[in-house]
Amino acid sequence: MKRVLSLILAVCLIVSLCACSKSGSSKDDYKVAMITDYGDITDQSFNQTTYEACKAFCDTNKVQFDYKKPAGDSTAERVAAVESAIDEGYNVIVMPGYAFGGTIVEVSDKYPNVKFIALDVAAGDILEAGVPKKGGSYDYNPGNWKVKDYYYSDNVYCAVYQEELCGYMAGYAAVKLGYTKLGFLGGMAVPAVMRYGYGYVQGADAAAKEMGVNISMKYAYGNQFYGDADITAAMDTWYAAGTEIVFACGGGIFTSAGEAAAKVGGKVIGVDVDQKGTIDGMFGAGMTVTSAMKGLYPATYDALTDIVINGKWDNYKGKIATLGLVSGSDPESNYVQIPMSSTQWGNGFSKDDYKAMVKSMFDGSIKVSNDIGSEPATSAVSVEWLGNLK
Repeated sequence: MKRVLSLILAVCLIVSLCACSKSGSSKDDYKVAMITDYGDITDQSFNQTTYEACKAFCDTNKVQFDYKKPAGDSTAERVAAVESAIDEGYNVIVMPGYAFGGTIVEVSDKYPNVKFIALDVAAGDILEAGVPKKGGSYDYNPGNWKVKDYYYSDNVYCAVYQEELCGYMAGYAAVKLGYTKLGFLGGMAVPAVMRYGYGYVQGADAAAKEMGVNISMKYAYGNQFYGDADITAAMDTWYAAGTEIVFACGGGIFTSAGEAAAKVGGKVIGVDVDQKGTIDGMFGAGMTVTSAMKGLYPATYDALTDIVINGKWDNYKGKIATLGLVSGSDPESNYVQIPMSSTQWGNGFSKDDYKAMVKSMFDGSIKVSNDIGSEPATSAVSVEWLGNLK
């Protein structure tokens, strides 16, 4: 009888241990690595904000963390950086930016036990990266997308943002604050930048109609994500011709807008993160009126918390989530916003006015189109569509 009881106890112990092993991974099973796209973690934009969110999460939760910077700007070099991290035992890889579409196609099915978190990587970025991996045919028509044919989706979570919403906020604020001659300087005409720009146009038009004023706007892309002498010269021409404020939207291209604005006391709108500290620090206090921001920090931190701490990977895998407004009463909790602390509020547009606008956007009273198939129609804003400057 004792032998039978001992055997039963042993079996129960084994079953208990097996059940525990199947209950999910603990945070001790995870190591987090962030890969930069083609910039560095000091870019005051996507890379830096994502890095800071990853590091803060890992420091707080005592999870091992590192980052890798690819040797160059190509899919092959980004893949090499990812594989270097995986070789070192990192099994949660965070990748910020549309440039990682090709990387996802290359690595997702090769490393099925690694979890990939891709920020601002849309279905189109993955589709554009190459041929299907699971059959089907290439079709860039959104209505026919079969994006899961292109990558192994069970270990990938993508998040994209409704840039048109915070672009709208920035354009609306600029006009309400009294600016009548606006500019939009995009980096490259990729979908995210276009959504920012088209939202900006819509917001400016809505504010101008409410105020009964006519607004002019110059709209162009630099065809690159950094400023240079040629783009600065173009911005000099804009400001000299009366442009008062330019929404500089795309990586480091703000430097050209800032250099030109500094010569004539012009203004700039930042992008992706609150860029006041960077732009004002480089070109003069008071230059940055506001910034059209994505909630990169909370999106990264929240996802890591859910996945690593709460074990909720099943809620994320295979999804291409669109992040936008989650609150009509607390603008700072939204994944798209303008900064409460550093926007140059005034009589024409106060914090309370901003909160009222967000509430109307959240409840659907204000509708913003995300269509980038054609330029937005306007009635109170005269837009000069200039295409690529280079």
